[in-house]
Amino acid sequence: MNYYCKRKCHAIIHTASASAAAIGGGLANIPGSDAPALLAIQTTMIISLGKVFEVSIAEAMAKQMIAEFLGCTVGKTVANILTGWLPGIGNAVNATTAAGITEVIGWAAAKEFDEEY
Repeated sequence: MNYYCKRKCHAIIHTASASAAAIGGGLANIPGSDAPALLAIQTTMIISLGKVFEVSIAEAMAKQMIAEFLGCTVGKTVANILTGWLPGIGNAVNATTAAGITEVIGWAAAKEFDEEY
């Protein structure tokens, strides 16, 4: 991955992760309420990453949507069950989980786009 692409990916992924943290932290006490917003953030992130690599998203999007859904659902469910009901602590854990999952999905997508195209 060249410097230009890596810099653009960094900005896209970290912006999406910060947004995911805000959503995850703000909606921690209502289980599942943040999933639609997180999915939208992560989908937009992947589309933006595809543009960096001049990739047609149609084929790659199907693979990434599965990863998004699984990562979002499994990770967030575990975090919510364990700590979501604790004011403050639950918000922090949920925000960290949402940001972390978004980071992982973003860099995995960037790596895939870089390797395939």
